[in-house]
Amino acid sequence: MKKFLVLAISVFLGFTFWGSGMAKLYFEHKFFGWIGPVWLIDELRPYGLGLYGQFIAISQIVIGYCLVTTRYKLLGAIMMLPLIGNILVVTISLEWRGTPFVLAFLMLLNLILLWQYRDYFRPLIDETATTNQIKKRSPKTAKGHLVWLSGLALQLFSILVSYYNWPIALGVVVVGIILSVLSFRADKAKIDDYAQNN
Repeated sequence: MKKFLVLAISVFLGFTFWGSGMAKLYFEHKFFGWIGPVWLIDELRPYGLGLYGQFIAISQIVIGYCLVTTRYKLLGAIMMLPLIGNILVVTISLEWRGTPFVLAFLMLLNLILLWQYRDYFRPLIDETATTNQIKKRSPKTAKGHLVWLSGLALQLFSILVSYYNWPIALGVVVVGIILSVLSFRADKAKIDDYAQNN
């Protein structure tokens, strides 16, 4: 049950931020996401912060994708802290009501996710902590990393495709997600091959 909860939080947070970033950059904002605003870049442009808005959108895509595909839950959760902080400052500066409360809830979920990986943080605080205090988790391989990265690259490529053909762009997104989820299988296959040859 605990493992399922961690997975559910990771997927929910990932979908929330990945979808939000994609919606900001997709042609005519034709991408599904439940938080916004999709017009953030246009809202920031008059202040000379259009590029900053694009940076937030790309950060949301990469960080959210780490979480929604669940391969890099810890990395995504760590990077989520400054991301939510940045978005919070923007929303307070622009005097948006309600958004800080939504962000507080998302931050709470993120902290729950980080708590599950607390054994990784002890060496950052106490340099004398040994590596055997870190719980064993399933190994990841270079092949799996490359498979996952190709899925992420397809997400970013789909943004360009959306300006020409939305259904094809959506197809590229789906292929990318499938590829990234298959990265776990790529790990397993590589580990099994190594075990057989040794």
